[in-house]
Amino acid sequence: MNSSDLSHLADFSDADFRRTIWNALRMVVIASAIAAPVLWWKLGWQSAALLAIGAVISGSGLYEWLRLMTAVAARMDSAAPPGRPLGGVLTTFFLRLLLAIAALYVSLKFLHGSVFALVAGLALGVAALSIEGLRLVKSWGT
Repeated sequence: MNSSDLSHLADFSDADFRRTIWNALRMVVIASAIAAPVLWWKLGWQSAALLAIGAVISGSGLYEWLRLMTAVAARMDSAAPPGRPLGGVLTTFFLRLLLAIAALYVSLKFLHGSVFALVAGLALGVAALSIEGLRLVKSWGT
């Protein structure tokens, strides 16, 4: 890997990061809106609900990473005016993690659907972010 391979990475801005995360969030919403009715039809409402819960947890994770990275980037940029306190962003980040754990526990305890639907919902965020990353890398090649 030479320095010309990394030249496009230096051009990656905060706006590019935000756009990538928002596109991934949009993709999670669209994919879950398409997959949930199919799962409801094939496996029942419990599996569709598990997919939706997984997608909400995955999407909220993407959103919290957006908030956290935006706050950290604002702290690192000395020219930018100070934004929200980083402690508040970190607090909501960890509270979301606790809520996600509670939602996972409750959904697995009371909804007797397919666990694979829950895993698929959780994986939607990773898949969407991977697709957006590949799109970004492909755009650097042109």
